[in-house]
Amino acid sequence: MLGVSCALKGDKSMQEFRAYVIGSDGHIKLSIDLICADDDAAKERAKALVDGHDIELWQLDRKIAEFKVKH
Repeated sequence: MLGVSCALKGDKSMQEFRAYVIGSDGHIKLSIDLICADDDAAKERAKALVDGHDIELWQLDRKIAEFKVKH
């Protein structure tokens, strides 16, 4: 698991998100913790992670977005 921060760690206004790297078989290959101010900031960070694999962005049990690899 990797961690990526969108702002200073310890900022109490920040929220925790998790980005999942999805393999070609549809299974999770890697999870990446994100600490961001809001959904929009987390979406920008997760979108930047698309590099040959789809990315799903979640906050707890809430799926926020899905970013597909462009073919």
